[in-house]
Amino acid sequence: MNVDVPHRLHLQDKQTQKMSPADFLKIGPPVNQSHDTPEKDLAYTFLQRMMMLDYRARYIPVRQDNPDVTPSKSVPVFNNDDFDALFSAKVDSNKSKSHIHPMDVQMAVFHCSDSFLKQNLVTKLSQCQYALPLLVPDPVTKDIECPLWTFRQITKTWKIAKIKDNSNVVNMKSMPICKAETPMVFFFRLGSLPVSKSQLMNTLINDRHSAFFHRNCPGSTKSRLLMDGVAEIAWYCPAGKPNDSFPDCIAFCNLHGDALSFEKQREILTEKSSVNVVLLPTLAKGQKSTTVIQALYSSPTALIILIADDDSDAVQVKNGKYKMGVKDRNQSEVSDELKGIIKEILSGPHTSFQLESMAEVSGVTVDEDHVVYQKGKAAALKTVKMLQGMEISKLKEKFLPCQAKLWHEWCRINKELYHLKGNIEKEKSEKQQQLMQIRQNQCEASCSELMKSFTESLLSLPSKEKEYFLKWTQILIDALSTDEISSILQSYDEKWTEVLTLKKKHDKSDLLTSKQTELEEISKTLQSAMFGLEHIFREMGQIYEAHRAVQAESKHTEWVKYPELAADLMISGHPVELMDGDAGHVPLTWISSLLDEVIKKLGDQRVFVLSVLGLQSSGKSTMLNAMFGLKFAVSAGRCTKGAFMQLVKVSEEIKKDFQIDYFLVVDTEGLRALELAGNSTCNHDNELATFTVGLGNMTLINIFGETPAEMQDVLQIVVQAFMRMKKVKLSPSCVFVHQNITDIGAAEKNMDGKRRLQEKLDHMAKLAAKEESCDAECFNDVISFDVQKDVKYFAQLLEGSPPMAPPNPGYSESIQELKNIILSKAKQSAGVKLSHFRIKIHDLWNALINEQFVFSFKNSLEIAVYRKLEVEYGNWTWALRSNMLAIENQLHTRIENGDIDKIERSDIVKEMSKTSEKIKKDMSKYFEDDRDKDMLVQWRGRFDNKIKEFQEELVRGVQRKLDEVMQQKKACKKLEDKKPEFENKLLQKSKELAHQLKDKPKDDRELQKQFDGVWSDWVKDLIADTKPIEDINLEEDQETILQDVGIEQNIINDSKSSGKYKNMSEFDDYMGYIVHKQQKGQGIVAQVFSLIEDHIWGPMEYEDQEQIRSLIISIDKESLDAVKSKPVATRGYSSAYLQEVAKNVQDTVSEFESNQKCTFKKEFTVDLLLYIFDRAGSWLSQSHEKYKMNIDARTYLESKKTQYYNIFRSFCKGSSSAVVFGEMICEKLKVSIVEAVCNRTAIDLAGEMRCTFPAFNGNRLNLEKHLLTLLAENEDFDAFITYIQNPRKQVAAFIKERVNTYMFTEYKEKAQNILRKNVDVIHNFVSQALFDATNNVKTQRGDTDMWVKEFCSFLKDKLTLESISCQNFGDINNFEFLKEEIEKGLISIKEEMNQLSLDKMKEFRLRPDQILIDQLCNCCWETCPFCAAVCTNTVKDHSPEDHSVPFHRPSALSGGHYKNSDEMSVEFCTTKVASDIRFYPNLRLDPIPFKKYRKAGPPYKNWRITPDESKLKYWTWFVCRFQKEMEKHYRFKFTGSGQIPREWKTHTKEDAIESLNEMCKL
Repeated sequence: MNVDVPHRLHLQDKQTQKMSPADFLKIGPPVNQSHDTPEKDLAYTFLQRMMMLDYRARYIPVRQDNPDVTPSKSVPVFNNDDFDALFSAKVDSNKSKSHIHPMDVQMAVFHCSDSFLKQNLVTKLSQCQYALPLLVPDPVTKDIECPLWTFRQITKTWKIAKIKDNSNVVNMKSMPICKAETPMVFFFRLGSLPVSKSQLMNTLINDRHSAFFHRNCPGSTKSRLLMDGVAEIAWYCPAGKPNDSFPDCIAFCNLHGDALSFEKQREILTEKSSVNVVLLPTLAKGQKSTTVIQALYSSPTALIILIADDDSDAVQVKNGKYKMGVKDRNQSEVSDELKGIIKEILSGPHTSFQLESMAEVSGVTVDEDHVVYQKGKAAALKTVKMLQGMEISKLKEKFLPCQAKLWHEWCRINKELYHLKGNIEKEKSEKQQQLMQIRQNQCEASCSELMKSFTESLLSLPSKEKEYFLKWTQILIDALSTDEISSILQSYDEKWTEVLTLKKKHDKSDLLTSKQTELEEISKTLQSAMFGLEHIFREMGQIYEAHRAVQAESKHTEWVKYPELAADLMISGHPVELMDGDAGHVPLTWISSLLDEVIKKLGDQRVFVLSVLGLQSSGKSTMLNAMFGLKFAVSAGRCTKGAFMQLVKVSEEIKKDFQIDYFLVVDTEGLRALELAGNSTCNHDNELATFTVGLGNMTLINIFGETPAEMQDVLQIVVQAFMRMKKVKLSPSCVFVHQNITDIGAAEKNMDGKRRLQEKLDHMAKLAAKEESCDAECFNDVISFDVQKDVKYFAQLLEGSPPMAPPNPGYSESIQELKNIILSKAKQSAGVKLSHFRIKIHDLWNALINEQFVFSFKNSLEIAVYRKLEVEYGNWTWALRSNMLAIENQLHTRIENGDIDKIERSDIVKEMSKTSEKIKKDMSKYFEDDRDKDMLVQWRGRFDNKIKEFQEELVRGVQRKLDEVMQQKKACKKLEDKKPEFENKLLQKSKELAHQLKDKPKDDRELQKQFDGVWSDWVKDLIADTKPIEDINLEEDQETILQDVGIEQNIINDSKSSGKYKNMSEFDDYMGYIVHKQQKGQGIVAQVFSLIEDHIWGPMEYEDQEQIRSLIISIDKESLDAVKSKPVATRGYSSAYLQEVAKNVQDTVSEFESNQKCTFKKEFTVDLLLYIFDRAGSWLSQSHEKYKMNIDARTYLESKKTQYYNIFRSFCKGSSSAVVFGEMICEKLKVSIVEAVCNRTAIDLAGEMRCTFPAFNGNRLNLEKHLLTLLAENEDFDAFITYIQNPRKQVAAFIKERVNTYMFTEYKEKAQNILRKNVDVIHNFVSQALFDATNNVKTQRGDTDMWVKEFCSFLKDKLTLESISCQNFGDINNFEFLKEEIEKGLISIKEEMNQLSLDKMKEFRLRPDQILIDQLCNCCWETCPFCAAVCTNTVKDHSPEDHSVPFHRPSALSGGHYKNSDEMSVEFCTTKVASDIRFYPNLRLDPIPFKKYRKAGPPYKNWRITPDESKLKYWTWFVCRFQKEMEKHYRFKFTGSGQIPREWKTHTKEDAIESLNEMCKL
């Protein structure tokens, strides 16, 4: 190659390291279209603009950056006034170096491209109606090459008009150009000419477009370096119209340069041509050209000689030999005359030319002969060979059996799972077995020879050869079907024309119906005949899905590698089928595995998903291909079916401006597609639109033409799709592309068009709002949309009429402008991770096949992010709670020590401010830095408020508790004031008694006897003036209250004697409490109505049973909370507390009855009140006992008996005052230390378990999973029933059981170490206080009183120490000795404490199990209105978030049964909401479809219950394992409609537990 050209174009490196399609299949900076381009960027700009179908790529204005190069438009200035200068002033053109010739740019790019990029370039040149390189001399060796490979993607279509039976019949032909046999007209020149040969040729093909570049084209120069010797070829394709230049397809070949210099090319082409056209400067003998002319003249091939210096008309010298002058003649006249001659010649016998024949020409290298091409071709031939000779429409059925009837049948049955009726679980189980059988059948049919051969090649060939293999396979398959598809399309076109004609006549006869039926049949035939690579890959997907589903042993093991193969192709730029257009289904397993492989290879990259919607054949795929250089199918008969996706990398040059790594473009089949007419088109279109819009970060809505009816069809579907996205909280953006507009330059017209579009969108938004039941007055209420910025008008694609019209340059400009709009929106988007995109596909499709998209859409990404947020929320609330427990502990101690007597809210808030600020920072960091911050933002405000509410609740709770402690302190003040007096007197009496007995035997038994003998007298003497606290009689109070509310004594007695009320919340049937309201009416009409209603309703629905159970549990909780809020421990018990509870219970029951068709018997109220009283009684008794302990002097003194016996014994044994005082202090310290250690250990143990114990360190769902796992492992039916009927109770029991197991079994040593650590902390703290107090007293020469005050002041923040009386110990003066005595006692206490049982904690204020219950049970406890499964949201009062639970279950678990029968209901509510059955909410007679359950109002509307195509094996195992127990418990049977599906019995306990893990993974 001339080294100057590649060097100037900066392509010198690409002569060896060729450019490839991958270099251009990426999103780069905008293509320069308006400004001059620097010479160094010329090659890349040319390629990019060609890829965008801009035929002006040949005419790019060049900006000269090289000082040696003179700009073409600069004009030298002489400034000479002399007239003679006019004749003398000249500039030598050779002295100035001109810019590069446009065709040199094209050929330089061609030479520097690899075979695939060459093929793409030539394909684009063909689409731009440019001539293509046929023979290309090697720039270095001058060897001639025929780049046959580059033509392989090109298909030409033309129409031939013939007269038949006196009418004009038009036949259409469409075929790969390599296979086309056409006449070839070969033009060449001998010598230099004043006229342009190429320009003349253009007038024959298309006089409005320069197929061949010529000297008069913009940018042409004399210095053409790479074109001489190149032969180009172009085809004329007629349109079947009277004004066609030629009646049939003709190839025109043009040899550039003087043919005398390129003898080899000339000889090859004159041999191959049907007509040779030679241009001569003059026709005379004795010239260099004479020999050539003589040879041509004697050849049988037709010859036309055009003479430059002759102005004579055409003349036929002899048969097939013409000459004609062109001097001073009108070019149009010459062209017409030439056309006539060529037509005349070709109307007779002539040879035909076929591109593939070039492979047989000696002396010409054909690119396809290279080894790498041949290996790919050989593998493809081996695969395709087995298809030859068969009817094309039968190929898929024979060779691709998995995707034909089997796959379509699988899709049909799968969709039927969402239209179940009758015994839905049995039907569902049967259908799932059918699906599995189909999968097994697919496995058996999956080893066709075609698939074996194809996949073997894919697996074994190197990457380059694999690319050739795939291309060759598609080429060879296309060649098989070309003729048949062309014929079918011709029939379709004719039949469609007939249907349109009848429709225009408003013909509604049987003829129209008949024609439409015929059209439908042709459409089916066309679909059967469609056979391409996409069908083979679809088969791979089905083979993979089948084997994955069955997981059986098979000889066929390659299926596991299929996703990786497809991933490699997707990464390399191949489109991958996302939705099977024939079956109308998304193969979720295949797509998921494929994307997983892509993620493995690329990483979990962020992608901006761009999807496109529009009418069929509206140019969607063409637009995407031109915009991004993609490969979506666009040729006639191969329009996009279903949806395809393709990855496009964001180039490094612009990546810094984006948050994404790739664009993922989704191309879909056309809406209102003709071939789907009459086949649930509307539903299919809505499905496709919703799926496409839901997937995209941005959707292009493509509108073709200006037909209002067609526009309205698209808008209606699109607006409804966006409305659905709004309702499920997805928010894509959109841009409207209005293609094929005749006058895009008229601003006024565009403004009017935008106004009308806005009006239509607003109107459609109102209609869609009604249909989707939501509020929207205009399109902007549905989606953020700016009609000025988000509407793009496109020029029509072609500049003229097909098939010879080139693309309109305005179309290319529109493509670039639209691309800029897309890029600007993509810059503002974080896109979506590939893993999230994969999940989104699942969510959207699963919701769509349920046909109730909004009701059934489950945003798995959002759920996963929310669950993570719940875990963080648990951590934040725990940090606050544990901090508050420490604060409460400290303040409690100070109150008990009398250090403070008033607590303000602000004091508590101040104490926890440091932790509170840290939590705020942690929250901000999480919401701002987490990778899912874009999704988290929707919950930030809500969780900020929830944390504030939680903190406020903690503050209120602690303030209330501390207020109670202070109230208790005040209530005990009288006793507290007397305690020093009691202590002094008891000490004095003990001392005196010891003095009396000093000479008597001092064994412990005798001492104890002596002490016991006087103790009761001492106590009696001390409390002589104190009134004792009376015991309470709860049973008597309860009976009085029941009588006061109007309950007869006999009903009370019956209820008490039966005792059944004690388990009221766990009853399986409340029917005995119910009476229909109509029964209260008088007269025969009311009685009849009641009988009819009883017949209709029969036994109560289990949903109603659950409502009553929920009422009981709710009243129970509210009542207990109310009772526990009373100051019983500080002020004692009052019967008014129970009276208040009774009134509230009656009011709540009455309110419940007002919303029902039934009412309760009195027995219900009696049993409910007795149940509440029974539950509250134990707490009231305990609290009253505590009150007695705190305020009753006798009780207090009796608690001190042991302490004073020990003091008495010490005195008896002669111990000094210091020893006795030390023992007394140690006794008091021991009580305080045990309390402090146990409280601290309780907090620490709770914290340790909360952070490290798997059941407690996650969200509410995690806790539920561990609870259910334990229930399954224990197989305790009673525990299951408790869980089913009162989940909170069972969760609390589970937490207690797990804490006990942790403390006493699994982690006993760890728990003991925590206790010992706290023992050490408190021991060191007391030792330090002892040391400091003693030092201070010694320094200040203080007395016992001072020592006690000092010691207590050091302890007051951490230990509650009873008052110490010094009255009897004033003689102590050796405080060092006292300290040593106390230290001895402390060592003993420490040793004893280290062996302390953890059970001791149960006696104190803080317990680890209760702390964890308070933390983990502070969540949502709403239950599913259908199956009573409890909501697993970690946040209490989480509105507006829906209640949800992944563990829905059969209604039988709650006693659900069928009306008027004893047959249990085995239906899951997740199955019901996908079925076509109905239910009766709140005992009303108007049924509501389960699919629209939210329309039943609360509580139904507050629940998100999504269809679950698989059952949770946990509950199916439970039903089978405890079938007999459930039948006995509920007194119903699993028979008839309630028969357990056979499949359920195959589920093991291990399956059950594993299913819990799977449901929690998300």
